[in-house]
Amino acid sequence: MLKSHTCGELRADHAGQTVTLAGWVNRRRDQGGIIFIDLRDRWGITQVVVDRNVNMQAHDSADRARNEYVIQVTGLVQRRPAGTENNDLPTGSIDVAAASIRILSAAKTPPFYMNDDARIEQEGLDESVRMKHRYLDLRRQRMTRNLVLRHRAIKFIRDALDSQGFIEVETPILFKTTPEGARDFLVPSRLQPGKFYALPQSPQQLKQLLMVAGVEKYFQIARCFRDEDLRGQRQPEFTQLDMELSFVEREDVMQLNERLMTALVEAVTPEKTILQKPFPRMLYKDAMELYGCDKPDIRYDLRAIDISELAGKSGFRVFVENVAAGKPVKVIRAPGLAAIDSKTRIKQIAAELEELAKTAGAKGLAWMALPLEEAGEVQGPIGKFFTVEQKLALFEQAGAEPGDMLLFISDKRDIVWAVTDTLRPHLAKQLNLADPNVLAFLWVIDFPMFLWDEENQRWDPSQHLFTMPMPEDIPLLETDPGAARGSQYDMVCNGFEVAGGSIRIYDRALQEKIFPLIGQTMERAKDQFGHILEAFEYGVPPHGGIAWGIDRVVALLAGEPNIREVIAFPKTQTGSDIMAGAPSEAEAKQLAELFVQVVLPEETQA
Repeated sequence: MLKSHTCGELRADHAGQTVTLAGWVNRRRDQGGIIFIDLRDRWGITQVVVDRNVNMQAHDSADRARNEYVIQVTGLVQRRPAGTENNDLPTGSIDVAAASIRILSAAKTPPFYMNDDARIEQEGLDESVRMKHRYLDLRRQRMTRNLVLRHRAIKFIRDALDSQGFIEVETPILFKTTPEGARDFLVPSRLQPGKFYALPQSPQQLKQLLMVAGVEKYFQIARCFRDEDLRGQRQPEFTQLDMELSFVEREDVMQLNERLMTALVEAVTPEKTILQKPFPRMLYKDAMELYGCDKPDIRYDLRAIDISELAGKSGFRVFVENVAAGKPVKVIRAPGLAAIDSKTRIKQIAAELEELAKTAGAKGLAWMALPLEEAGEVQGPIGKFFTVEQKLALFEQAGAEPGDMLLFISDKRDIVWAVTDTLRPHLAKQLNLADPNVLAFLWVIDFPMFLWDEENQRWDPSQHLFTMPMPEDIPLLETDPGAARGSQYDMVCNGFEVAGGSIRIYDRALQEKIFPLIGQTMERAKDQFGHILEAFEYGVPPHGGIAWGIDRVVALLAGEPNIREVIAFPKTQTGSDIMAGAPSEAEAKQLAELFVQVVLPEETQA
């Protein structure tokens, strides 16, 4: 080994020992006859002292070294003089007096600072530069910490599930293309011309087949692939904790995963606080009506309160007509948002929120601002359309207090939901309501089994086509599919879905009832899913499972806003790896071997 200790290992009780360290020059300070080098590796930083009067060779090498040079240092561990200790470093009570320094590798000046995360946060850093030089970005303390956290989280999960009788089974990366909600990545077969494999969107069918095989308790840290448009919490390739169990009901799977998530947080990030234990349960319909989405952030209130009955009796024509047409009127209380003396500023805030609401489909955004004093006037353009009694009833229903702003939303239900979901996180950030060290987990249950696709005139599964209907809703498949609920459950945290699963259909006859509802002929269904339908004829245990988004979970634990920060080599928003230059063109010989011809769109050819 080129090192006897790591750069984060040495303490005062190592004083008097001769050690060898190796790492990167994090910072170098030349004070004439003495050079100080902060030597960095993954484990930490150790200060090296190089005295020209003690060792000229070591000093000459230190004089040539620059930031990010890789060096090897041999020297004596010594206590720092009293008063010169660095309490911000675990190694701050000692330094290493260099007897020899060997430059192992020189380095060009990096394109960005790697030894000052605070400066990067303050000055910003072009994302394309980071992605282009990702191997340098990963040297930064923040990024190294994220990789270590990810490793620890996955190891904890593996050990915990192993202790409960689960076995990890790897499933194929090359599989069959089947409709599962997103576009498949296709892989042409050289040995079978004209045919294609698909990279798995998830191991869904395979893990159900493992239940048929009698595995009973399966898990996998699985790589999944979906060819879909990217955003902050999506990547074309991602990692799941995939899990399936036999002889279970919905409650069994939920409780097991709640215990696992709670133990993971407490073991890996004890500084985080779980808001409620056990995790609260919320019906899908309540989540949509109160928060406008099926993955609400409940660290803060900001609920959309239905005031349709009251608003329909007001003098505001838009509200009256909307209520008569069956469109809801809802109000969100923004606590303290109007607690300022400037009427001009209050109007400006309201105008900014209205523009934001319009991005979600709203035609406008009515508002009221409550005065700071009881005798003050209510501000806002719609105040005059409510009587004093109606205002008092409104304030009571919304829980409004002096200095609050009330935001009114009225339109078709889908637009009301979208506006609510858009305003809530914006207001929470503006009012500093979301504590980053609090994890607000909850379960959302009783999802609709299907959602109607108006364009294609068919029902689409809200999760996937293998989800078991709630037992009491099975008759609705033939009479009213839109009213049927799936035995589905999503674990939500801080506004993100971190895990989702369901009890599965395990009866072939019931599974075959689903295909015509989603626009599949039986002939097509047998072609795509014949393997699993046949398996269902050989004795299938009742089973269910769940999949965690490992990238999302680790991002939440790390306090990162984007899953790219916890993935070693992520793709950009265009699905590109600009470090390696992928995707790239294939050589003509490769394409010929695969019997593939590339036909570009006309605009690309031009």
